Amino acid sequence: MQPIKAIYRSLCKAEEVFTCIGLILLVILVLLSAILRAFRVSMAWNMDMAMLLLAWTAFLGADVAYRHGQLLGIDLFTRGLPIKLRKVLQIVVYFSILAALIVLAKFGYDLAIFEIKRTFASLPIPYSIVTLSLVVTAISMVVSTLIKLKDCFVMFNSDQMTGQRED
Repeated sequence: MQPIKAIYRSLCKAEEVFTCIGLILLVILVLLSAILRAFRVSMAWNMDMAMLLLAWTAFLGADVAYRHGQLLGIDLFTRGLPIKLRKVLQIVVYFSILAALIVLAKFGYDLAIFEIKRTFASLPIPYSIVTLSLVVTAISMVVSTLIKLKDCFVMFNSDQMTGQRED
C-alpha cells in the first residue's frame, strides 16, 4: 500500500506545482498582452493560451483546495447537531459530491470527444484540451472524495469529526 500512497503524493505535488506554474504563466501572458496592446501590437495566441491556462489552473486549483479542506463551507446549520448526525450528514454530502463528480467526468469526456476537431482560433491545439481539464480534475476529486469517505467511516465511532485538512 505504501507505493500507491507515494505515487498519490507525487501526483498531488505535481498537481500543485503545475497549478502554481500555470497561474504565474497566466498572469504573465495577460499582463504581456495588455502591455503590447498599449503599443498596438497584437498577439492573438496570447489570449487563447491564457484561456487554456485559466481552465487548467482553475480546475486543478479547485482540486488542490478541496483536497486540503480549503473550500468554503458553512456549518451554521450543522454546528449544533449531535456529532453522529453530523457525521452521517458529512457522509451523505460526500456521496452527493461523488455522484456529481462522476457525472461531470462522464459528460466532460463526451464533450471533449465531441470537440476533438475544433481548434483554437490562433493555435493548432484542439479545444478538447481545455475540456479535458474538467475530466482530469473530476477524476482527481473522485479519488480525494473516496479518501475523505474512508476517513469518515474509519472515524465514525470516535468522538471527533474527520479533519478537513489533508496536508
